[in-house]
Amino acid sequence: MDADAIIIGAGACGLMCAVQAGYLGKKVILLEKGSKAGAKILISGGGRCNYTNLFASPDQFISNNKHFLKSAFSQWTVEDTVSFFETYDLKGKEKTLGQLFPDQKNAKDIVDIFTSLCADFGQEIKCGVQVTEVFLKEDAVTLNYQLGDKNYTLEAPKLVIATGGLPIPKMGATDFALRFARKYGLNVIETAPALVPLTITGKDEDWYAALSGNSVFCEVSNDRISFEENLLFTHWGLSGPAILQISSYWRPGESININLLPNQDILSLIEEERKDNGKTLLSTLFNRVYTRKITDAMRKFMPMDKTVAALNRAELDAIHETIHLFKVKPAGDKGYDKAEVMRGGIDTNELSSKTLASKKLPGVYFGGECVDVTGWLGGYNFQWAWASGFVIAQDI
Repeated sequence: MDADAIIIGAGACGLMCAVQAGYLGKKVILLEKGSKAGAKILISGGGRCNYTNLFASPDQFISNNKHFLKSAFSQWTVEDTVSFFETYDLKGKEKTLGQLFPDQKNAKDIVDIFTSLCADFGQEIKCGVQVTEVFLKEDAVTLNYQLGDKNYTLEAPKLVIATGGLPIPKMGATDFALRFARKYGLNVIETAPALVPLTITGKDEDWYAALSGNSVFCEVSNDRISFEENLLFTHWGLSGPAILQISSYWRPGESININLLPNQDILSLIEEERKDNGKTLLSTLFNRVYTRKITDAMRKFMPMDKTVAALNRAELDAIHETIHLFKVKPAGDKGYDKAEVMRGGIDTNELSSKTLASKKLPGVYFGGECVDVTGWLGGYNFQWAWASGFVIAQDI
């Protein structure tokens, strides 16, 4: 045997798995399709890497089995993530909503921790590898791969598949895990882009495009969930944290609701202004709350050049509905090119929640984004990657 395990994919899950296996004295070989390890870590958070979330729990994840995460998250907690990185002199700083970023360090420092530890433990990382064939035997896995113009074979008792999902194809995203699972008869939950901007087409397209670059704090909701964060208008539709969050819960053909003033009542503001100065134009009042461009765009729905004192009941009702019950029916999303993660993946019913071992394929494990576990925006998906890498390492 060449190693105790072969890990396909040197992303967050694969790297953590290799390091944790090293702590336990196990030898692994990491095979990475891309030119370097941790490529997606390096670009996350604009190169700063939001590496966990202080509030991470199974409640912030989408999966066909909402209880599946409980075991992994009890074995490897947020505190474990924080102390792991602090051990290697990388301290976290909370930005907002529990999002933890490296303090005075960045994504490269995170990857360097893993590659240095792999070197210390003698864990090999081979990049630029194309896995060509995998043969599952009763007590071993034989794997053929190409590196440059040469072919190689590896054999190990265990195989870990941590090849990620479909987002960002130009970074080498691959459907390897999904193809492998289907080949061996494992169920795959339908996949789709998640944490992704939404597009607007048709008669309203120009209205949104004219607001491109303008941001507003709002509450975005549908029948399933709501989020209070910033929304960003773009030339193709809607983006920003609030939209990325709701996109994971949105399905084509559905509408989403936007409250453009979630913590105040627009009619109360108008009423207060009426008492103070009834001659104030509605546009003047709006400019105190929104950007000038948003105020101008609202002329489509309300009489901006009227004084607040002159507004009648029907106009007030229209203002309230526009601000607090703004309804949008997106045409679609920006696809895997712009998605942060993939929704769906290997059915969790196919895996042991304790070890992430396949129930049907002895010695095979799946971890990270290729599994049907999708977190919210804000470091949650990294916490799942670290936890899944840890629990797999305990069993290989």
